[in-house]
Amino acid sequence: MINMPSTIKISFRALRVNKMRSVLTMLGIIIGVGAVIAMLAVGTGASEKISGQISSMGSNLIMVLPGSTTAGGLRLGAGTRATLTMADADAILKECSAVLDVAPILNGAVQVVYGDQNWATGVYGTTPSILTVRDWPIAAGRSFNEQDVRNATKVAILGQTVADNLFGGMDPLGQIIRIKKVPFVVIGLLESKGQSPTGQDQDDTIYIPVTTAQKKIFGTSIPGMVRTIMVKARSSEELEAAERQVTELLRQRHRIGAQQEDDFTVRNLTQLMQVAEESSRVMTLLLGAIASVSLLVGGIGIMNIMLVSVTERTREIGIRMAVGAKTWDIRLQFIIEALTLSLTGGITGIFLGVATSKVLSIVAEWPTVVSPLSILLAFGFSGLVGIFFGFYPAYKASLLNPIEALRYE
Repeated sequence: MINMPSTIKISFRALRVNKMRSVLTMLGIIIGVGAVIAMLAVGTGASEKISGQISSMGSNLIMVLPGSTTAGGLRLGAGTRATLTMADADAILKECSAVLDVAPILNGAVQVVYGDQNWATGVYGTTPSILTVRDWPIAAGRSFNEQDVRNATKVAILGQTVADNLFGGMDPLGQIIRIKKVPFVVIGLLESKGQSPTGQDQDDTIYIPVTTAQKKIFGTSIPGMVRTIMVKARSSEELEAAERQVTELLRQRHRIGAQQEDDFTVRNLTQLMQVAEESSRVMTLLLGAIASVSLLVGGIGIMNIMLVSVTERTREIGIRMAVGAKTWDIRLQFIIEALTLSLTGGITGIFLGVATSKVLSIVAEWPTVVSPLSILLAFGFSGLVGIFFGFYPAYKASLLNPIEALRYE
């Protein structure tokens, strides 16, 4: 029968006798666990930042872009040919069952002036549906309505960046700004969304009624022309159906034959977002895998020291066997020593990893997220390392011949 209390006491005493060696042995595990937690925190923080940027774009989004123009044999790319209209947007909303809402857009870069302040920004002529499509709430004031669109009212909703640069700390609501020398009344202020996944400042924007943009700001070569149609599907499950329905409807409306190419482009933004999220997850796993190598190195260090310890304590092992210690008493003693080193190093490494992730977040201004799962994984793995790399030295010690061990000098 294994005398557990006595075995544990002997194991701890052996570790206390060689304090410096025990600390140096634990160092590999401490660095390994700390590195795993810190790297996973960096990866998880990056993943959550990307997810936040992606969700800020809006959910279940489909972009419809006009066709391309060919000049001198060169195809100039999507968006260079005017093929989309307000009527197309209305038809998509009415006839595509998988579509929840639609927002046509006519946009351009302009200089906006308020008093002696001015700012270059993007102005988007659209409909009130844009706030639903983009999942973008109003922070103050109100949105323009359908009557404003019908009457081509000169009203504007500002993004936070535009408001900050034109008005500073002033309340922009009710103030008059000039867009291409045309006066507009500020009726609303959008909530801050931050950067898009491509790094663009989403708050550097102004929304005005699409008819106002067509008639008074940008003008149109074709009545009702728009540059983009943003489509929101009813759910993520219906995205593919919505994409298919939009494509079929526009081909029909634009009288495109079976053998002809589309004069528009339909892009599923959610697929692009999923690719970005998957890339982030792969990066997190790679960071964790690289950091786990440190744990492996720490485990090898434990095994090396334990083998040295077996050699140094051969006579002690022989004495224990001579007075009645069983094979498993000897094995358990060395396994406990290895497990104590790895778990103590694991606990210290957890504090080091959490502290490192906080320092990285402050110094590098990079978001880090320490998840309980990463702590449990790192700590559990450190325990497994101790058992795995401690077993061979323990097994070797238990096979010593008591007579030969007592003679060992």
